[in-house]
Amino acid sequence: MKKYIVLLRGINVSGKNILPSAELRDLLNDLGFKNVQTYIQSGNIILESDEGKSVICKKINEGIQTKFGYDVPVIARTIPQFKKAFANYPFPTDNTKIVAFVFLNKKVYETKIEVKGIDNDQYLIDNDMVFIHCETGFAKTKLSNKLFERKLNVSATTRNYNTTLKLLELAESN
Repeated sequence: MKKYIVLLRGINVSGKNILPSAELRDLLNDLGFKNVQTYIQSGNIILESDEGKSVICKKINEGIQTKFGYDVPVIARTIPQFKKAFANYPFPTDNTKIVAFVFLNKKVYETKIEVKGIDNDQYLIDNDMVFIHCETGFAKTKLSNKLFERKLNVSATTRNYNTTLKLLELAESN
C-alpha cells in the first residue's frame, strides 16, 4: 500500500459543492481506500491504496459524481512529491501567509504565461506545480486556479503554505 495526499478542487467553498468530511470518508472507505483521513472541510484527504494516482483520481471523481452529483477535479500526490514541492519552492518563505502551491493534474511544458496586472506577485511553473508568492494577498491576486486552468489547459487546486505543510505532516505521522 502506498500513501497519497489527495486534493479536491472547489469543495465546501462559498456554500457550493457541500461535501461533509464524514460522508466523504465513508465514500472513500466504500471505494476500497484504506486509512482514510480528511483535514479541514476543503477537500484534503490522506489515504492508502495499491492503485496508481490516475486510477485513484478517477475512482474518487466518479464516486463523488455518483453519490453527490458534483464533477470535482481530483489531484493526487505522494509524500515524496509533497516534499519535493517544498524543496523546489523558489521564493522566500519567511511570510508563509503569502506562499501557496498550485497543484496541477498533469505536467505542463510552459514555463511562462501572459498575466497582466500581477504587481509584485510572482509565480513559477514547474512541471505539474505552480509556485506562487502573493505580496498583494490571495484575495487580490490575479494568480488564481481559473487563470492557470485556462492558460495551461489543466485542472488546478491551490493550497496555502500552512495547509500544505499540515497535510505532509499528517501523511508522514501515520
